[in-house]
Amino acid sequence: MFETHVDATYAWLGLAVVSVATAGVAATLPASPPPDASGVAHTVETVATGEYPATAEHGIAADRLRLTPRSVSLAGDGGRARVSLRGARITPIVPGEGSGARDRRLRRVLDGVPPDAVFDDPDALAAAARRARAADHGWRAAPERLTVRRIHYGGVHVTLVG
Repeated sequence: MFETHVDATYAWLGLAVVSVATAGVAATLPASPPPDASGVAHTVETVATGEYPATAEHGIAADRLRLTPRSVSLAGDGGRARVSLRGARITPIVPGEGSGARDRRLRRVLDGVPPDAVFDDPDALAAAARRARAADHGWRAAPERLTVRRIHYGGVHVTLVG
């Protein structure tokens, strides 16, 4: 009456192994989806390809951010996401700007100061933008919001992102 069937023992062992394997796979899955780099890229491209000066902001749900003149990359608990920009080149403005390739004047313009109040002439703006695009574009702590501003000063058209 209390006999153990050999087949039942193997079935229980097999079920236990499958359960442990399933739990292991579930534990390795990310807890959250990857950051939304395509949404950020869409906001950047909408402003960058516009005909007129414009400003936009986009919220970021990521831990780290990498901006280059041709791409936006985000990283967080859910992984990494990178999107190439198809429109005009952007000018990344990184936090903690100092002298040299990182120009505080560009940060002021991104924050809303008119370019003619910050730069002596359009050539000075173009030179500062070139230096910012050529600077190091490494990973940085991501802010809560990304600001995109397209400006026109004389014949110079620049899209600042920071």
